[in-house]
Amino acid sequence: MCGLSGEIRFDGGRPDVAAVERMTDRLAPRGPDGRGLWAQGPVALGHRRLKIIDLSDSGAQPMTDPRGRIAGVFNGCVYNYRELRDQLHALGHSFFSESDTEVVLKAYRQWGTACVERFRGMFAFAIVEQDTGRVVLARDRLGIKPLYLSGTPERLRFASSLPALLAAGGVDTSLDPVALHQYLSWHATVAAPRTVLDGVRKLPPATVRVVEPDGSHHDHRYWQPAYTRRPEHAGLSADDWTDAVLDALRTAVRRRMVADVPVGVLLSGGLDSSLIVALLADEGQHDLATFSVGFESEGDEEGDEFHYSDLVARHFDTRHHQLMVPSDRVAGALDGAVRAMSEPMMSHDVVAFHLLSEQVAKEVKVVQSGQGADEVFAGYHWYPEMAGVPRTRAAEAYIDTYFDRSHTELARVLHPDLLPDRDTSAEFVRAHMAADGAETALDADLRLDTHVMMVDDPVKRVDNMTMDWGLEARVPFLDHELVELAAACPPELKLADGGKGVLKAAGRKVLPRQVVDRPKGYFPVPAIKHMAGPVLQRVREALTAPEARARGVFREEYVTELLTAPDAHRTRRGANALWQIALLEIWLQTHGIR
Repeated sequence: MCGLSGEIRFDGGRPDVAAVERMTDRLAPRGPDGRGLWAQGPVALGHRRLKIIDLSDSGAQPMTDPRGRIAGVFNGCVYNYRELRDQLHALGHSFFSESDTEVVLKAYRQWGTACVERFRGMFAFAIVEQDTGRVVLARDRLGIKPLYLSGTPERLRFASSLPALLAAGGVDTSLDPVALHQYLSWHATVAAPRTVLDGVRKLPPATVRVVEPDGSHHDHRYWQPAYTRRPEHAGLSADDWTDAVLDALRTAVRRRMVADVPVGVLLSGGLDSSLIVALLADEGQHDLATFSVGFESEGDEEGDEFHYSDLVARHFDTRHHQLMVPSDRVAGALDGAVRAMSEPMMSHDVVAFHLLSEQVAKEVKVVQSGQGADEVFAGYHWYPEMAGVPRTRAAEAYIDTYFDRSHTELARVLHPDLLPDRDTSAEFVRAHMAADGAETALDADLRLDTHVMMVDDPVKRVDNMTMDWGLEARVPFLDHELVELAAACPPELKLADGGKGVLKAAGRKVLPRQVVDRPKGYFPVPAIKHMAGPVLQRVREALTAPEARARGVFREEYVTELLTAPDAHRTRRGANALWQIALLEIWLQTHGIR
């Protein structure tokens, strides 16, 4: 797990190594254990290293393969790198390190861009063919590892975070109206390749981009489950599906123990993280470190779920750590979390993850997290309503149920110059749901959430907040083979038992019943949800700052209305409307965007 950066020139000039150095330095939190630069011809690469696999200097990056005449930088972990290393060795390749980075380079030499289809893991990488000048960029199937791009006709820059690209300079920071529309409609989701900035894009998940020396490129999407029923699963009973899901999750958890350092677990006490702890215990893990965070109650809302996390920790005899955050720390912690955001994220738990990651990083370098289970196995309360319509109405039901605002409502929120002339967010949803596959409305809902919304909201949130403290978060529920299995699972088994039915059935085989059958919990930060004093003060400062007035993103009368009654205005999804617009403005100011 690391941070990568680079620049490719298309005009015959040399890359701006100083700009690559600035990007690399901005990525220092993602890789506190090492720094490297490489430049040849029109390409320069930068890297910050977090030592997880092969702790020696042999695993340092940028890494070159002199025999293959290639160089590369890599972020993430290929969990099956040892098996691939054995295959490559049998094919005649020799190795100088024990790192998965070297396996990625040799795999590219052997199989070309098709190497990604053999990788089991999370990754983003850039590989340079020194003889041809061609550069290959790639991202893992579920977009767990980020890769941001900023280009002009003369050059392309890339980095593991958007702030790193800003550090290099020369970025068009005007706002993208379509992305802004998505942010305000889709609960802060901005789908790849867009970001809220016109001059920054992101490589979509499951994509390989081949960039030619003249700046032309072509993309190949190498993975997309069909979300249909498969012939090989015909005749499986509900119990068979339960066993299959449990076995696939067990494999996913086992894979994510590959490391040369200890691996802990972020334990909320909910079904998903508790399942990870239970399966690790089944695998014989002893003295497992687990971590939970809670917040002070506000507005009669509880801010912690320690009862359940303590229960799981005691049951499996983990080495448990509990962090209670007082409300007066939330406002101060907010600024640190916003600095860590590659894009504005309005979910309250970003502060929780940031604070928790700070403490966890003092104990371990790697944790497993339960992120993604609700999207993959239909755990949210809105799925039954969206699922209960004909397939032909899936898009409209999704928009009506999930969107924060309609296009018409946005007209009273945004300055007219920033409002697209049509409902671009709804158009995106309709186009995605009209694609081939996805037999039922729920199949279409989960395909959209798993491959678009989840990537650019909860997954990005976890990556940004953990990596800001040099902590690697691994997400077994996003193991691509488990996702493929879940995509093929009959919708009624996922919707059963109030949602995540097949996963709850699996949980009953390995967990205390009270953990499986408890009411669904969330990761609440009541001080933000209810605009507690210090948070509200920070919000007022941001929205009334000269930069905000000069930028003029939101209509003044709308901002005034929200500030007059900070806790009264909710989006359709129940989010605090003031917090949503304030977070965007705080993010823009924090990253020096004018």
